[in-house]
Amino acid sequence: MTAKHGGKRPGAGRPAGARNKATRERRATITDLAQDYGEAALATLAEVMRDSDAPHSARVAASNALLDRGYGKPRQEVDHSSSDGSMTPVTGFDIRIANAPASDADEAAG
Repeated sequence: MTAKHGGKRPGAGRPAGARNKATRERRATITDLAQDYGEAALATLAEVMRDSDAPHSARVAASNALLDRGYGKPRQEVDHSSSDGSMTPVTGFDIRIANAPASDADEAAG
C-alpha cells in the first residue's frame, strides 16, 4: 500500500495571507523593543515642544506628533466631484508659466 505524501490536500499548509511563525515572532520582538522606549519618546517630544530655543519647525513637528498619538491623525475630507458636480475627469488643459526667465536652450533655439 502506498502512503499519500505531497500534493495538495484540503486544509493542509498555512492559510493564505497568514504570516509565517518567524515573521510573526520578529515583528512581535521589534514591537516590544519599540514600546519599551514609548514613554521616553513622548517625554522627548514634549521637551522639544516646550523648548523655546528649539527651531520652530522642530517644535511644530513635536507638537503634531504628540497630538497624532494622543488624538489620532485628523481626517481629510476629499471632494471627488468636478467643479460642475458631474464626476467627469478634467481633460485638455495647458500648463503655462508666466514671467519665466528664458533658459539657455530657449535662447539657442532662437
